[in-house]
Amino acid sequence: MTGLLEAKARTDLLNRLKRAEGQLRGVQRMIEEGQPCLDIANQMAAVRRALDSTHVRLAVCYMQQELQDSLKLNDTAVGAMNGLLDDMQALFGKVR
Repeated sequence: MTGLLEAKARTDLLNRLKRAEGQLRGVQRMIEEGQPCLDIANQMAAVRRALDSTHVRLAVCYMQQELQDSLKLNDTAVGAMNGLLDDMQALFGKVR
């Protein structure tokens, strides 16, 4: 994987984790404020979805790196592979 793609993937993963971190801090605040348990549970579910989504993205990033490195793909093949893996990420995202 080229440095540019690695930086883009790294930024995407960090942004996803920062969003989940913010959501988790929101859950902590809700507990401190004595919010209703159902509201807290709903927010916890959102945090879990955010982390699941990040995990799927990380797995796809790993597949991109390993396939490109092991198969020594040219730019055209890399583009086709990335398109396929993006579709797989969208599909995996719907499974949750």
